Amino acid sequence: MKKRWCLALVLSLILIFNILGQALRPETLLAAPQEKYFSILHTNDEHSALLPSPLADYHPELPNPSRGGFARLAQAIEDMRQVKAKTSEPVLLISAGDYLGGSPFAWLALDKKGPELSLLIELGYDVATIGNHEYDFGPEVLANYLRAAGYPEAAGKTAIVATNTLPPAGHPLGDLPLQKTHIKVLDNGLKVGFFGILGKDAIKVAPNSKPIEFADQHTAAREAVAQLQKDGADVIVAVNHAGLKEDRELARAVPGIHVIVSGHCHTALEEPLVENGVIIVQAGELLNYLGILELAYNPATKEVRVRNQETVRPYLLPLDDKVPPHREMSGRLAEIIADLNAVVARVSNGRFTDIGETLMYSDFTVTNRPELAESPFGNFVADAMRSIAEEATGQRVHFAFQANGLIRGALTPGSASHAKGQVAFLDLAGLVGLGSGPDGEPGYPLVSVYLTGEEVRRILEVSVLLSELMGDSYYLQVSGLSMVYDPKRAILGWVPVKKIPVPTTRAVLSAKKHVGSGIQHESAMEPLKRGDQELYHVVSDYYIASFLPMVGKMLPQLGLVLKDKNGNPIADIKNAIIYRDGKELKVWQCVLEYAQAQPKDALGNPRMPEHYAKTAGRLVVVNTVPLLVYPGLGLALALGLLTYWIIRRRRHPRALMQRNYT
Repeated sequence: MKKRWCLALVLSLILIFNILGQALRPETLLAAPQEKYFSILHTNDEHSALLPSPLADYHPELPNPSRGGFARLAQAIEDMRQVKAKTSEPVLLISAGDYLGGSPFAWLALDKKGPELSLLIELGYDVATIGNHEYDFGPEVLANYLRAAGYPEAAGKTAIVATNTLPPAGHPLGDLPLQKTHIKVLDNGLKVGFFGILGKDAIKVAPNSKPIEFADQHTAAREAVAQLQKDGADVIVAVNHAGLKEDRELARAVPGIHVIVSGHCHTALEEPLVENGVIIVQAGELLNYLGILELAYNPATKEVRVRNQETVRPYLLPLDDKVPPHREMSGRLAEIIADLNAVVARVSNGRFTDIGETLMYSDFTVTNRPELAESPFGNFVADAMRSIAEEATGQRVHFAFQANGLIRGALTPGSASHAKGQVAFLDLAGLVGLGSGPDGEPGYPLVSVYLTGEEVRRILEVSVLLSELMGDSYYLQVSGLSMVYDPKRAILGWVPVKKIPVPTTRAVLSAKKHVGSGIQHESAMEPLKRGDQELYHVVSDYYIASFLPMVGKMLPQLGLVLKDKNGNPIADIKNAIIYRDGKELKVWQCVLEYAQAQPKDALGNPRMPEHYAKTAGRLVVVNTVPLLVYPGLGLALALGLLTYWIIRRRRHPRALMQRNYT
């Protein structure tokens, strides 16, 4: 028996060693699947930030706190490629959209130029998607912009993935190679597949995208993933302009995605988010950072993992003055600056000729936060519109309105020793230069209309209601009046199933108007009462003035009619545009000219007044008893009385009957 056990043990050991020997042979080890390394460099929401910000701070030879710019981006990309070339690691370069819009450099798109996308192509971006701001000037201008950047031929260098974008038949955007999916084969044999989604919120804030339509995000993503898997993609990357909330929803809803390069919400993720196994990254905004994601793909498990911890490399590389400007890119930018200076001089009739010009000085940052609230810079913008409109029309302007969505940030003066307190043209114009007018020139124009006091109060109600329903972009900053309101009173309730809000038109508790002339601060005010039928001169921009009357079509109780100074309805809003020197007067011109008109300091320089260092009590939020409490109390009182009557009747039925009989 022992001999048999010994023989069995010997045979088992021989079998085990034989298997191990086969597994440990060199040729067998070489055949085992090895991880394939690759890296993704990514940016998003570049917003035409070709130069660093604040521009006043920027000096290529001196220490300065400015951030961003394409010259620094070019150098950072070149440095990373050189590092990765030492180990033959492939590098992908991706933009998650909104490379256009915000900075005055975007105005060149109206001249059929495409500097931002052209530079992305020159830098070797492999893939980009289309964000909502690419539609700022409309899809026809976007089509011309893509052609100016070199498409359709440029698709061989930089693929534009727009998976759920549906141009109608015959539209010029449909003639360009917007790809549903794209596959790139890396030098190590890895097949990386891409698709790109424009999110629901991004579509909502792209009103100029019509007649382009957009497919359901999750349906389009599932179809794209299925197609990429069919085409043999090892790794699938979604290049989305949707925001992190929607990206996380997509990661949970659509299997098969490995990485999401995110954009739209301007979040600088210091480390990736992981949702349902999907790696999500985003690099902030305005080229403040270059995103770096080092990855490894396992052919056996088909999984992707992050390697940044192993290389001790940050996920976000600051594009600050530690990154020197790329010499060749700096020369390329000089040409584009000359093009923009020519546009600025033409549009302003020579009032402005240099985007680097210092317009004013400020000892503090004029903030644009918090959301859904009065902001100092919002006050500055609204005051500028009201002041310059008075000069242009020769008539007193009672009120001015501007939406937060068209105010792009805070006014930050230079802080470097060589630029202390300076505010440059580019920095200020970039905060208020969105859109274009019917003239096709940069910036929304001002419109001049007359409204009754009751209609002005309705605008305030609309501001509260829409900002509660749709977010900060629809919150209005004001000049010439103030209000006290409770945002919780804007909506009485919701229609079941359909989720339709029931507005109260009673969120504004009180409103007051200026009684003085000009732009005064802390001056006398008097009530602006409900039902006031006096006509008031109101200015806003072309976009807001076109939008506000549409609310009244859906909610008649908030309706208003734009009128001329004689009270006659204005049939076409184009007839209300303010012209000066034969040209549309733009919002950005008002803000820049108002800046130059500020009181001068001892050196003769315009300087930001101290009252813009804080809010002025124009938009005051209070907490009151919810409106539903009152009908609830009435119902409770009625039920109480009914209960009392029933109890009393039951206790004294005979007495009550006798009383009724007599």
